[in-house]
Amino acid sequence: MLPAEDILTFDFLSEGGITFTALFADPVTDKELLGTLVVRPLLHYCGEKSAKAVGERLASPELRSFKDLKELANEVLTGNPVLLWDGMDEALVVGTKKVFVRAVMEPPTGVTVKGPREGFIEDIKINTSMVRRRLKTGELKIKFLKAGRRSKTFIAVCYLEGTANEEVVRGIEKRIEGIDIDVIPDSSYLSDFLCSRPHALIKQVGTTEKPDVFAAKLAEGRVGVLVDGSPIALTLPYLFMEDLQAGEDYFVPPVRATLTRILRLLAMLAAMYLPAFYVAAQLFKLQLFPVKLLLTIAGSIKDIPLSPSLEMLLVLLMLEVLNEASIRMPKYVGMALSVVGALVLGETAVRAGFFSTPAIIIVAFSAIGLYAVPDLIEVTSVVRLFLLLAAGSLGTYGIVLATAFLLLELVTTENYGVPLMAPFSPMLPRDMKDGVVKFGLRSLKTRPAVLKSPNKRRMK
Repeated sequence: MLPAEDILTFDFLSEGGITFTALFADPVTDKELLGTLVVRPLLHYCGEKSAKAVGERLASPELRSFKDLKELANEVLTGNPVLLWDGMDEALVVGTKKVFVRAVMEPPTGVTVKGPREGFIEDIKINTSMVRRRLKTGELKIKFLKAGRRSKTFIAVCYLEGTANEEVVRGIEKRIEGIDIDVIPDSSYLSDFLCSRPHALIKQVGTTEKPDVFAAKLAEGRVGVLVDGSPIALTLPYLFMEDLQAGEDYFVPPVRATLTRILRLLAMLAAMYLPAFYVAAQLFKLQLFPVKLLLTIAGSIKDIPLSPSLEMLLVLLMLEVLNEASIRMPKYVGMALSVVGALVLGETAVRAGFFSTPAIIIVAFSAIGLYAVPDLIEVTSVVRLFLLLAAGSLGTYGIVLATAFLLLELVTTENYGVPLMAPFSPMLPRDMKDGVVKFGLRSLKTRPAVLKSPNKRRMK
């Protein structure tokens, strides 16, 4: 008896009197390909009953033999049919899996004006082919693993042999092999198991949706991880500086790239600290404001019934709710939501005296600044709230204490022996050529020293 209604069998008799049975999963098997590569060649088969002889008659380029029933069951559920017949010594698995994929297009999180526009999709074979097309070398090693007791998700560990640190490669493979979970639907599940401190606030695994960025990180000595069903690739070891960099930085003049990185850093710091400093200045240090600005702010907040901390907290909460709603609402009502958020909840709330105009402006600028570094939005939005609570409780002293705590968290976090804040902590002058200040390509002759690559030179 078959285990499910979508697991089917197809029996046929060859001219030699051998009864063959093809066992396959209907939704994920290409039945037309099964008929062309398996059934049609065997209808006239009159040879031996061994797996080797039958396999030589088939026209499939992807053919494997198994004796283990568990392995055969996994292949059927993956989409590859199993061929059985009377008197066989081994069962044959034929690669006729049906793959449903979307077209390769530019990823939404890596839009560039200059540079490649391809993005990863949800099929691991297409993703590995895009990496292979960019690194046409035998040193590129792609090792396939499986994780998830029920999902049996394919995971590809990619690295350049002789360039990546072998200890890091073995450490990643060991952690993946040690995963014991039912299902891994996305690479974000896997990233939790690849962290040395899974409960830390700061992310410890790099992410990208662009194969050109992925290939460049492999060439630097990192290890990449692709997960079947996910368009987001993981890269390890991760450095904090990576999220201040962008793929386009390497296709524009170094001066422009440097200015852009400084702008991203300043925008991120302003997004996190502006609401906290505004609240601290109102509650404890009014002299921090210039006199004219102080008079303007005083005129705006004189009739506000809420305390500065509560006012800023409510405005941030309103912004987060609008952000969540805009992401999950149908696109055709997104414009209506923008109008409601900007006019009704914003301008009307100011006119009614619930919120002050400076608070709305600061929160709006903070929201825009967060998106200057999109890969850190989840972390920076939490840090912003943490700083706001510290400023409302202890003023500027609270901001200093919270900053010290964050710096301690940053400089003590490492993954696979690589410090998160390198090349600034510890100081590595050679690696600073591609830090906040970007030097020209001719100056980047060596790979990052912090990655401990056995092949240090990348340009002669």
